[in-house]
Amino acid sequence: MIILGLDPGLGTTGWGLIAADGNRLTHIANGQIKTDATMALASRLLALDLALADLILEHQPSGAAVEEVFVNVNPQSTLKLGQARGVILLAASRSGMDVGEYAARLVKKSVVGVGNASKDQVHAMVARLLPGAKIVGPDASDALAVAITHAHHLASARRIPQK
Repeated sequence: MIILGLDPGLGTTGWGLIAADGNRLTHIANGQIKTDATMALASRLLALDLALADLILEHQPSGAAVEEVFVNVNPQSTLKLGQARGVILLAASRSGMDVGEYAARLVKKSVVGVGNASKDQVHAMVARLLPGAKIVGPDASDALAVAITHAHHLASARRIPQK
């Protein structure tokens, strides 16, 4: 199963692709989608959507996972993040994938073992779990962590008998 992890952002959205076979995880690719801050909001959201559509078309993931929005001190920033996250959820859903959503604390706890882990700790554990991966930045690292969390939750769900 190929899983696309996404760390939403209007300025920079991190993405990471992994292959999951039970508990065995393999890095496929990772990167960042950046939008131009000088563009109008609608144009930036369109650019994000088009880049995600290309990414999904190229790699054909079977599932996606997105980090949930946390509330910033600045309400305007939270609103823009929410709009970017909406575009991301739409792009993943449009392709027919099931989309998991995970709180940042859960992602950190799943990957590092504690919900208040730093970005450096998340990056270090992602690098350990995906040896040889060249991670292009903290947003891509976070996206890979979201994908890893989704893979672990899917593997656990498969082991639990359904009623």
